[in-house]
Amino acid sequence: MKNRAFPRPPRGAVDAVAMVGTYVTAVSALIDLFGWNFLLEALAEDADQFGRVLERYSEWLLPFFRAFADCDSPVVMIHDDIVWTSGPFVSPAWYRKYVFPCYKKYIAPLKEAGKKVIFTSDGTYDVFIDDVADCGVDGFVLEPTTNMKYIAEKYGKTHAFIGNADTRILLMGSKDDIENEVRRCMDIGKSCPGFIMAVGNHIPANTPVENALWYNECYEKMCRRR
Repeated sequence: MKNRAFPRPPRGAVDAVAMVGTYVTAVSALIDLFGWNFLLEALAEDADQFGRVLERYSEWLLPFFRAFADCDSPVVMIHDDIVWTSGPFVSPAWYRKYVFPCYKKYIAPLKEAGKKVIFTSDGTYDVFIDDVADCGVDGFVLEPTTNMKYIAEKYGKTHAFIGNADTRILLMGSKDDIENEVRRCMDIGKSCPGFIMAVGNHIPANTPVENALWYNECYEKMCRRR
């Protein structure tokens, strides 16, 4: 029997979509379970042994993804903070040996069920964009430090991508700064059918209201495709 907890949006709600997902997909789970200090110490001590810990965790989490596959929500969000702002915090080979195989295991039942899968990570995951795409995702959510231009050029006609306006500009920038940031994002993404304008890592509560309103006004002025 289908899970009705996540119904589709009401008819006519063309700008909305029901979505489910998990925050602790793989790397974020390790951070949550062990904390940064122990995580980094364990990786330095024996990266392969700790990778096997992640493999065991993925077996525990897999039933959640099977449940997501069975629910009515058409979209599933996979959130995993796999990097820092400076990039990977452990060898990229470790991610490719342990993290991305977990993703493929999670995503397989979702794709079989016809779901769209969106991937989100904080930080700069330029080095892993192709790896994430190879796992079968349909879209990327990214902060301003990740190279949206690369995503637009390589995946802009086949994938969605969401971002990557800099929330710091809304927080501290002038009207001209905000308008230029919206224009930067629009110049990259507007020609791509799956581009969704958004502020990377959300708009914090201490953002001046007038800046947020001006950001939205700039967006509305530039968003229409001819």
